[in-house]
Amino acid sequence: MESANTALITDPMALFGFLAALVALIFWVSELPRFKKFFEFVPPVIFVYFLPMLTTTAGITPGESVLYSWNSSYLLLFAIFMLMVSVDLRSVMRLGPIALFMVAAGTLGIVVGGPVSLLIFRDMLPADAWQGFAALSGSWIGGTANMMAVAEGVGTSADALGPVIVVDTVVGYGWMGVLIAMVGLQARWDRRIRARTDAVEETNKRLEAISRDRAPITLRDAVMMIGVGMAGAVAARFASNGLPALGDPAIISGTTWAVLIVVTGGLILSFTPLRKLEKKGASHLGYTALYLLLAGIGAQADLRAVLDAPVYLLAGVVWIAIHVAILLLAARLVRAPLFFVATGSMANIGGAVSAPVVAGVYHRAMAPIGLLMAVAGYILGFYAMNVCAWLLGMVGG
Repeated sequence: MESANTALITDPMALFGFLAALVALIFWVSELPRFKKFFEFVPPVIFVYFLPMLTTTAGITPGESVLYSWNSSYLLLFAIFMLMVSVDLRSVMRLGPIALFMVAAGTLGIVVGGPVSLLIFRDMLPADAWQGFAALSGSWIGGTANMMAVAEGVGTSADALGPVIVVDTVVGYGWMGVLIAMVGLQARWDRRIRARTDAVEETNKRLEAISRDRAPITLRDAVMMIGVGMAGAVAARFASNGLPALGDPAIISGTTWAVLIVVTGGLILSFTPLRKLEKKGASHLGYTALYLLLAGIGAQADLRAVLDAPVYLLAGVVWIAIHVAILLLAARLVRAPLFFVATGSMANIGGAVSAPVVAGVYHRAMAPIGLLMAVAGYILGFYAMNVCAWLLGMVGG
């Protein structure tokens, strides 16, 4: 993978400027009359994700940078806060238990898929590969904090961890791209299984109606939103530093605490006059931060990494395929719309960073639902990752 110091752009602020300009260019082109039809079928967010991946593969942007850490520490929390403050929680609650059911189905797919995939490829992998797979299961049902917790718990060596980080990046982010690209199949899927779309459509329409009821933004509004949002992000990060990690090794880390704090705080404030900020475009600022974050995620993936661990990557693809098969079976069982399939999957694989983006691609106003599903995935992941690690140890130990 291209290291940070050999890329053409290495300075964090220069990198931020480049990615921000790239995102701006994509959305500007998407509104040009000659390209509007094209972008109706291929959403701009796909290019926001894949173009930075290509620039990293070409050696223009680095695969590692302190900017990416800052993004996940603060830009993510800012986006979450703005989306939560503007959410209509009463409408969201009307979605019922299907959302949680699909998150749980996605988690089950990871718990089952890991041991099955390891069983298939065990003879082509090192003896300690199960420990790397255990760490990966933590990432795919809880995020990086869970990944490191499981890695420490089962004694994953650096040699075993390296290939699965490649799998996490290439297969995990690649699957996110597939989910985004599948948005065009949404209507066909929902018709074919006679999906129960009433609650989703009603909620989306209500949230979109709130979104349309906006007044022109003023300087006072812009300063308030940025100030309140960044203050909320920094406060959540500061508060998380004073909270103890739970578990040995740590399962609930400082990052997880920060996400939980900002989600809870944002939801509470959504019942106060601060919710009126949505009429000035609070969620749009949240989306902007998410897209900048997504560009940074794409830039961390170098397509040349595929050559470094081909068997691991193939095992990762089989693992995801089993996860998807169980999700689709669950969706048919409860007649869940494709929105819940995609968001339930990404609530596990990508967590709070990616789930709102995928949810927003399927239904523009529904990013907060993706975020809440991701939080549910975090909670399930605390328990499920240990079950998966135990099963992997039985298969590969």
